[in-house]
Amino acid sequence: MRLGLVLSAALLMAGCEVVTVETGAPTRDRPVAAQTAPKGSVSPSEFTGVVRRTEPVAELICRNRAPTANCDFQIVVDTRANQPPNAYQTVDRAGRPVIAFNVALIAEAQNVDELAFVMGHEAAHHIAGHLGRTRNTAAAGAALGGILAAAVGADPGALQNLGANVGARTFSKDFELEADELGTVIAYRAGYDPIVGARFFTRIPDPGNRFLGTHPPNRSRIQTVRQTMARLR
Repeated sequence: MRLGLVLSAALLMAGCEVVTVETGAPTRDRPVAAQTAPKGSVSPSEFTGVVRRTEPVAELICRNRAPTANCDFQIVVDTRANQPPNAYQTVDRAGRPVIAFNVALIAEAQNVDELAFVMGHEAAHHIAGHLGRTRNTAAAGAALGGILAAAVGADPGALQNLGANVGARTFSKDFELEADELGTVIAYRAGYDPIVGARFFTRIPDPGNRFLGTHPPNRSRIQTVRQTMARLR
């Protein structure tokens, strides 16, 4: 589930740590160090500060809103070179939620508010169960594709793949706006300004409102943040 340029879904102090990884797979081998952390508008210590302040808030909201979920977030930094700016939420093999930032995204951020908003957004995807809900709609779409293939004598594999793709995208825009709304709450309660954080959307390509697009228009996302903040203040 992307937030911004490429943010996608696939795959800390209260039990949180920041680790560096060289592939998309989370690991706990070594903590982020100043000499390996990314350099940009936000310093390594500022990035670590965002994690320390935001993760406990995300965990508390997770425990309140999703009491049966694993709320022990792990934050990782993907150090692979030549990657576009990217952050994503996934779970590891043990079911622990993982939020990954790559170095390009951290370097792209102009302030800590943007990083806090991104982290809140990705945590919100987990709290709202978006990965599981996307898998369910994809599975339903694949099943429907298989039924249609049998009815018309078409290639079942092709129609199942098409159905899964359509199913996965059915609620994608809604999920992004839901994550923007809850991500705003998380960042705000952690002491950051989500309206400043949402300025990230003014610097990235606007996906528009395409049929079966994965992301809503940037203006809709900024509006969601502003409306949420109006309720919080």
